[in-house]
Amino acid sequence: MAKSLVIVESPAKAKTINRYLGTGFTVLASVGHIKDLPKSGLGVDIENGFEPTYERIKAKQKTIRELKSAAKKADLIYLAPDPDREGEAIAWHIAEEVDKEGKKTRRVLFNEITKDAIRAAIAKPIALDRKKYEAQQARRILDRLVGYQVSPVLWKKVRMGLSAGRVQSVAVRLICDREAEINAFKSVEYWHVDVSFESERGEEFTARLAKKDGKKLVPATEAETKAVVGELKGLKYVVAGVEKKEVKRNPLPPFTTSKLQQDASRKFGFSAKRTMMLAQQLYEGVELGSEGPVGLVTYIRTDSMRLAASAVTAARGYIESEYGKEYLPPKANVYKKKKGKSKTQDAHEAIRPTSMQYTPRSLKGKLDPAQWKLYDLIWKRFVACQMAPAIMDQTRVEIGGGAYTLTTAGSVMKFPGFTRVYEVGLDNVDKDKEDAKGKSKSALLPPLNKGEKTALKKIDPSQHFTQPPPRFTEATLVKELEEKGIGRPSTYATILSTVQDRGYVEKVERRLHPTELGTLVNGLLVESFPEILNAEFTAHMEEELDRIEEGKVPWRELMAEFYGPFSKRLEKAKVEMKSVKEEVTPTELVCEKCSKPMVIKWGRRGKFLACTGYPECKNTGDFTTDESGKVQVAERVSETDEKCPKCSSPMIIKSGRFGRFLACSKYPECKSTLPYSTGVSCPEEGCEGTLVERRTKKGRVFYGCSKYPACKHATWKLPKK
Repeated sequence: MAKSLVIVESPAKAKTINRYLGTGFTVLASVGHIKDLPKSGLGVDIENGFEPTYERIKAKQKTIRELKSAAKKADLIYLAPDPDREGEAIAWHIAEEVDKEGKKTRRVLFNEITKDAIRAAIAKPIALDRKKYEAQQARRILDRLVGYQVSPVLWKKVRMGLSAGRVQSVAVRLICDREAEINAFKSVEYWHVDVSFESERGEEFTARLAKKDGKKLVPATEAETKAVVGELKGLKYVVAGVEKKEVKRNPLPPFTTSKLQQDASRKFGFSAKRTMMLAQQLYEGVELGSEGPVGLVTYIRTDSMRLAASAVTAARGYIESEYGKEYLPPKANVYKKKKGKSKTQDAHEAIRPTSMQYTPRSLKGKLDPAQWKLYDLIWKRFVACQMAPAIMDQTRVEIGGGAYTLTTAGSVMKFPGFTRVYEVGLDNVDKDKEDAKGKSKSALLPPLNKGEKTALKKIDPSQHFTQPPPRFTEATLVKELEEKGIGRPSTYATILSTVQDRGYVEKVERRLHPTELGTLVNGLLVESFPEILNAEFTAHMEEELDRIEEGKVPWRELMAEFYGPFSKRLEKAKVEMKSVKEEVTPTELVCEKCSKPMVIKWGRRGKFLACTGYPECKNTGDFTTDESGKVQVAERVSETDEKCPKCSSPMIIKSGRFGRFLACSKYPECKSTLPYSTGVSCPEEGCEGTLVERRTKKGRVFYGCSKYPACKHATWKLPKK
C-alpha cells in the first residue's frame, strides 16, 4: 500500500486531519515557518535584483530533520498549510527541504477542516503556486527593507531598540493624526429644546425643536435658548404632518476577518489578537469529547463574502425548521464583493460554521467560554445572513406652533426577521453618547393625526457641546485600515499588537492613545519618509502585491519601483533627521545638589530632568508641567518596605512618564525598578498579574496590568482590594 505524508503548519490542525485520513497517511506539523530571512543582517541582495537569502530557523532544525526523514519513506508528499500567501510560503520552503526535485510533492488546499473537504483536496492535489509565493516574498522583502534600514536611523537619533515598519508606522500615524485632531478641536456650545405634549386623547409624547420659519434652528447660547423658550410657552400647537412608511432592514453579510474582529471587540471586548487566536482554534479543531478534534469554522483569514451553495442550502433548511417559513426569503441571499476588490481578496469563502449540526446550544460546556462566545457569534451572523429582512413601521411627526416646527419619530417592529437571531454590536464606549440628531427612533408614539391639537405640558432645554472625533478602539482602527486598503485580513491583528508592544500606542479603557514616544517617532518618520507614512501609498503597495499574485506584475519590478525613491529618502534622513538624543530644553530649575541649571532630556523612560553639571553631577529627576506650561520638580516620596531585587536596598516611589514606579534608592549605582502595584489582582480571566499605576501622556492616572504587554487590561477607576 502506498505511503503518503501530509504536512501542515499546526499540531492542532495535524491532529484533526489525522482523524479523517486512513492508515496509509502520516500527518506531521512544521509548527509554522521553517525558513526566514536572517535575524542578523538585511538578508536581501539589493544589487542582485533584491534576491533574498533564507536561513533555516534554528529552533526548527529538529522539526526539519523529522520532516525529511518521514519524506524519504513516503511515496507522495501533500503540503497542506493554510490557503493564503503565508501558507504558500511555508509549503514552498518545506518542499525545498523535503523534495528538492519536486517529484513527490503536491499542494492541497481546503477552506475547512472537515472529512469531506480534506478527502476532496487529497483527491485533487495541485502544483505549488509560484505567484502566490512571490507575493508573500515581496511583502516580506518590503517589510525587511523598511524595518532593517529605518530602525537604525531611529536608534541613532532617538534611542536603541526602536523599530519602524512599513504598515505598523502608518497605523501609528492614523492614531497620532486623530490625537492631533482631538487636541486642535474647539468645542462649540449648542442647546436642545425638548417639549412634552399631550394628545387629544391624553397620551404624552416628546418632540424636539427643529425649525423656525422653515429654517433649521439650534440655539447656540443660553440667552438665545431662554428667548426661544419664552416664545414657545405662549403658542398653540397642532400636528402639522404625519408621515408613515414601512421600512425594511436587510441582514448583514457573513463575517469577513475584519468584521469578525470588529464585532468581537464591540460585543465582548476581545482584542483583534485574541479574536484571531480563538478563531484559529475553532478552525483547526477543538476536542469534542468522544468525537475527538473537530474543525468548527471555515478558514478565518478572508475578505470574501461568498458562501458555498451547500452551506446556504443547509442554513435555509435550519431556518425553516427552527423559525418557520416566514423567516426564509424566497431565494437565497447573495452577497457580492465590493467594487475594486481583486480576485485574490475574493479567493476564500466568508467565515461560517462548517456544519449546521454543531449548534451553539449543542456545544455549550464543550468549548471554553471564550471559544463558545466567538463560535456563537459566527453561527448567528451566518444564520442571520440567510434570513428574511426585519420590517418596521416608522412614523415621523411634525408639530407646528407659530413660526416654530418641532419633530419626533418612532418605530414599531412589525416583523423581526433576521434580528430574532443577530444584531450588530455597538461599541460599549459609544453607548452612552448622546444622539445629537434627535430622540431614539425606537420610541413609541401615540396615534396622531394631521390637524390634531396638542397641549404643551413641559419644556426641557439642555446644554450640549460639540465633541471631538473619538479616539480609535481596536474595532474602529481595523475598520479604518480596511477602508483605506492598509493591510490584509492576515495582518490586522499583528499590526494592532505590534504598535502596542513597541510602546508607540497604549490602550486605556479600550481607546488607543499615542504615547509620547509614539508621537515623537511618528513626527520624525512623517518628516523624513512622507511616502512610506502615507496611507494612499501603502494601499497602492497592497494592490501591487495582489497584482503579483495575479501574475500581472513581476515582483522584482515592484521592489525597484519602491526602493529607488526610498533609498534617497533614507540617505537624507541619516543626515537631516533631528537628533532627539542631543536635544535639551532649558528650565528655570536648579540642581539641589550642585546648584547648576537643570535641563529636560530624552531617555529610555521618556523626558526627565538632568543636571548640566554631568558627568561630575549625575542628579536627575522627574518633572510635571502646570496648566501654563511651567516645569516643576515632581514630588519625591519616602522609602517603602519593598527591597530591591538586585541589591536589597530600600525601594522608593518615583513618578515618571508612565506614572509612579519603584526605584532603587542606590540609583544610579543600581538602576533596578519595579512597577508601583495597587495590590489588586488583574480581573482578566487566567491572568496572574496585578494592577499597577500608570499615566497617560497628558498626566492622567490609570491602572494597567503588570503583565503588559502580554495582558493589556486597563481602567481609569482606582481598583479596590
